[in-house]
Amino acid sequence: MVKVYIVEDDIVIRDTIQKHLSKWGFEVAVVTDYNNILNEFLKVEPQLVILDVNLPYFDGFYWCNKIREVSNVPIIFLSSRDSRMDQIMGMNMGADYYIEKPVDLDVLMARINALIRRTYSYAELEEPNVMEHNNVFLHIDTNTLTYLDEKVELTKNEFLILYELLKQKGRIVSRDEIMRVLWEDESFVDDNTLTVNVVRIRKKLTEIGLADFITTKKGQGYMIE
Repeated sequence: MVKVYIVEDDIVIRDTIQKHLSKWGFEVAVVTDYNNILNEFLKVEPQLVILDVNLPYFDGFYWCNKIREVSNVPIIFLSSRDSRMDQIMGMNMGADYYIEKPVDLDVLMARINALIRRTYSYAELEEPNVMEHNNVFLHIDTNTLTYLDEKVELTKNEFLILYELLKQKGRIVSRDEIMRVLWEDESFVDDNTLTVNVVRIRKKLTEIGLADFITTKKGQGYMIE
């Protein structure tokens, strides 16, 4: 799992970015001591740093330079300053990208993913352990599903069923296909047991406002559209 260290003194921005990255399966650490950012960085050992320019005590340019003395970790600058000189200074200090505030989360994610692909091999890092569809997030490492601010705990079989449907979203998945997946995981289920599991999943989804998330195709199987 990719670990990201966020150095941002605006609590709203910091929490928004942290929540967004966590949803996508990143491990996130946030700054706690603005006077000892380098020491925190060394303890956290992140694969990527998001660094604000305007910080208490010393600015982001100072800390970028300090980090570059000990590491080549990718660094993304965030700043409300839009001057060309600040952007040039940031890049000269060793930053990889410079993003102006207000932060567009889609742009930030694109930059992060590009840097991760460019810097690390797949052997060095695991892919983010999450699947997403229409703001529904299935967390592979915790067997949970989140939607908006709601969270659902899933049993092993419930998770495997949702995982298979999401993996094949947009097409009908037959009951036989799903049962084969469960059997491969040594969950020996029959047709009736599958029905019971689907009913339980639907009940949990309905409780968080996702009553129509799974569609039944009569005589064919199930589908997430």
